Amino acid sequence: MQEGLYCREDRFAEEPIGELAEKYREILSLLGEDPGREGLLKTPERVAKAMAFLTQGYCCDPKEILLSARFKEEYKQMVIVKDIEVYSLCEHHMLPFYGKAHVAYIPNGYITGLSKIARVVEAFARRLQVQERMTVQIRDCIQDALSPMGVAVVIEASHMCMQMRGVQKQNSATTTSAFTGVFLSQTKTREEFIHLIGSNLR
Repeated sequence: MQEGLYCREDRFAEEPIGELAEKYREILSLLGEDPGREGLLKTPERVAKAMAFLTQGYCCDPKEILLSARFKEEYKQMVIVKDIEVYSLCEHHMLPFYGKAHVAYIPNGYITGLSKIARVVEAFARRLQVQERMTVQIRDCIQDALSPMGVAVVIEASHMCMQMRGVQKQNSATTTSAFTGVFLSQTKTREEFIHLIGSNLR
């Protein structure tokens, strides 16, 4: 469990690992496998623990992450944390999507610890997600916690549900964006952010 995500320390104890493992054992059988063979004996428990880890964001409070390191500061220029690694699970197929998030805000009396921005991204990513909703959730959380002059979020990701199955387009990528405040009202500010993160978004 990553320190600072504000997840309950006992989540793994509370998580019904045994029940989850039994369900995965049933799935293996339905797929035509023998869950009793040597290579698969511990697979159901491993998968159950992996899923508990990959969805740990449900027990995190992203707003509390920001408030835990909110400081009064008169800095009023753009703060950008870019190239934040994102690993999440598509809620439609429960297959991974992965990429990078770029987040900026312009303080209005308060700043937060830089690592907290990355932890907020992680808290929302470690859930069953769609990229569009996650982009907005990150934006709204920062806006709500810090009341800045504006927030900008861009996520660029590749989706295994498009690469491994379905349309099977290996080089496709999806870009989503969400803005508030001056990033919405001032084109120059928004374009500065896009230039600084090196995105092709216009």
